[in-house]
Amino acid sequence: MKYFAKYLRPYLLLIGVAIVLLFGQANCDLALPDYMSRIVNVGIQQGGVDGAVPEAMREKTMQRLALAMDEGSARRVAGDYELVLAESDEAKRLESKYPASSKENIYVLKGIDKVERSAIEGELAKAFLATASVKGIAPLGPSMTVQAAAGAVKAEYLALGMDEAALQLAYMLKIGGMMLILTFLGAIATVLVGFISARVAAGLARDLRSAVFTKVEGFSLREFDKFSTASLITRTNNDVMQLQTVVVMMIRMVFYAPIIGIGGVIKALGKDSSMWWIIALAVGVISLLIAVVYGVAVPRFKIMQKLVDRLNLVSREDLSGMMVIRAFNMQGREEERFDKANKDLTGNMLFVNRVMVVMMPVMMLVMNGVSLLIVLIGAQQVAQSSMQVGDMMAFMQYAMQIFFAFIMMSMMFIMLPRAAVSAERIAEVLGTEASVIDPAEAASFGQDFSGTVEFRNVSFRYPGAEEDVLHDISFTAKPAQTTAIIGATGSGKSSVVALIPRFYDASSGQVLVGGVDVRALKQAQLREKIGYVPQKASLFSGTIDSNLRYADEAASQDAIEGAARIAQAAVFIAESSEGMQRAISQGGDNVSGGQKQRLSIARALVKKPPIYVFDDSFSALDFKTDSSLRRALKEETGTSTVIIVTQRVATVKKADQIVVLDEGRIVGVGRHEDLMKDCETYREIATSQLSEEELR
Repeated sequence: MKYFAKYLRPYLLLIGVAIVLLFGQANCDLALPDYMSRIVNVGIQQGGVDGAVPEAMREKTMQRLALAMDEGSARRVAGDYELVLAESDEAKRLESKYPASSKENIYVLKGIDKVERSAIEGELAKAFLATASVKGIAPLGPSMTVQAAAGAVKAEYLALGMDEAALQLAYMLKIGGMMLILTFLGAIATVLVGFISARVAAGLARDLRSAVFTKVEGFSLREFDKFSTASLITRTNNDVMQLQTVVVMMIRMVFYAPIIGIGGVIKALGKDSSMWWIIALAVGVISLLIAVVYGVAVPRFKIMQKLVDRLNLVSREDLSGMMVIRAFNMQGREEERFDKANKDLTGNMLFVNRVMVVMMPVMMLVMNGVSLLIVLIGAQQVAQSSMQVGDMMAFMQYAMQIFFAFIMMSMMFIMLPRAAVSAERIAEVLGTEASVIDPAEAASFGQDFSGTVEFRNVSFRYPGAEEDVLHDISFTAKPAQTTAIIGATGSGKSSVVALIPRFYDASSGQVLVGGVDVRALKQAQLREKIGYVPQKASLFSGTIDSNLRYADEAASQDAIEGAARIAQAAVFIAESSEGMQRAISQGGDNVSGGQKQRLSIARALVKKPPIYVFDDSFSALDFKTDSSLRRALKEETGTSTVIIVTQRVATVKKADQIVVLDEGRIVGVGRHEDLMKDCETYREIATSQLSEEELR
């Protein structure tokens, strides 16, 4: 997680706001069952009479209640009420609310606080029940005593002439209004949390994709040998999407579920602590189920992303190699290969989904069973007058909230393993240090830069290889000269030129450009001096013009057209009515191999660098175009250092210097005529390609 902490840091404020909103949402959700309990207990069963402390009572009722209380309690209760004499001004003011106040003296409750109200409620409840009927008082709990006394309070209100229906309606509207307000506030909090979580997750995904892409851009070819292209695409898109989904759920559920779960337990036990074992039993069963699902599903999640990699790899190979597949009539074989990769992934996902499908019905079964158990036990307690109906209903709702909290956590437990795999894969890319890095204190080219490229006793070994592919390579390519590198397939030609722009670093020895070791330079500074044309020509989707301007966006139109003319691309560009604006598809698939190579060469020419490196860049050209191109290049690159990798002797016959490689070693350096005399390897290559007349 250390790789992701810094990416979450910009969103800590938003996450903090979301947590605060979740606390508010949870409090609203936890308060609703309690208000529902009040509607049932007070609004319906007690006719809107909230407790055993009447707002007013007749004088004779107060005297009767005082007889049922001890002297201290009676004095305390009387002190909380104010005596209003019949036919007084105060009595007339209260007549609309208490019609009996005009005929007899009444006591009206003063503005006491909740603590005092709670203190006298128990005494008043017992006194009301004692004056009504002594039977059944002892077995009742505090809440049931208050509920039983509420009937006597209601009778007192009727004696005062109060409107019973209006009293009940007012209470129902009051509590119902509070429930509507809480529901509205909870809905607002839910929407805001959803917005914040989506914003944080989308921002994190954007930053991670950018970080992965930037990291990959800094990789040398050594790192690209470690990660396949298909795997990097999967990690950048699919794996980041998995993290984005989990972050949304974590913000919305991981913080909310514990709040609602713990709060639900506290609230439920507050309603009736005797049924705690029902919740404990259900939580134990659900926890066991989650543990089983986790143990079964996690191993499958660990291989799912690898199967996605495999499917992407097969798809990419099939789509990019479609012409070869058709040419060899291998559609059936490739369909089988794709079908196998597809079925492996599908089978793995089906297994996980089946586990998930089993989990939800089992959880619902447990929840419904718990509901029935609460009704069964609660009904017995209601019958024994030890629990109120509304409290039983609230207990059931709190139990459901607790279970839903566990369900939310279980969903996270199921999704986290897959997200953890994705996080590890992303962290693997972000944690991979590039083998080719800029030095802390970089050197720089002097004012009088020379395009000289020198190899001094260079040896090179690919990562993981047991032997060097280049052995003690030493030669110098000078400005205004063409240096050709030739040799059989696998002799190490491309490996040599890959060391010049630091696509790899030499295992030993030195590669110097302009007299400076390339490892002492910044990569951008070094590559600014090099016009590189790779062995495999690569074009980007866009137009011919945009591809040529890839080397220099500020290049003039004359420079663009001149580069195309030198690269022998002007003719086929002119054949299209769109000219330079002709569309180029992804990878340049809508142009031929030769046209693609000529456009790649033209792109390097637009840059006008002091050093040109052509890595077997003429292989798709016919001999006539090759010859014309070399003549034009000689004129254009007269003062530049030109390094050409090729297998064609005709391409390098007139080179100022030819370096002959054989199995990674230099076996000859010189001009064509000298090598024909002194280098057997070169002579064998030359005589296999050209006639004696052409060799002269």
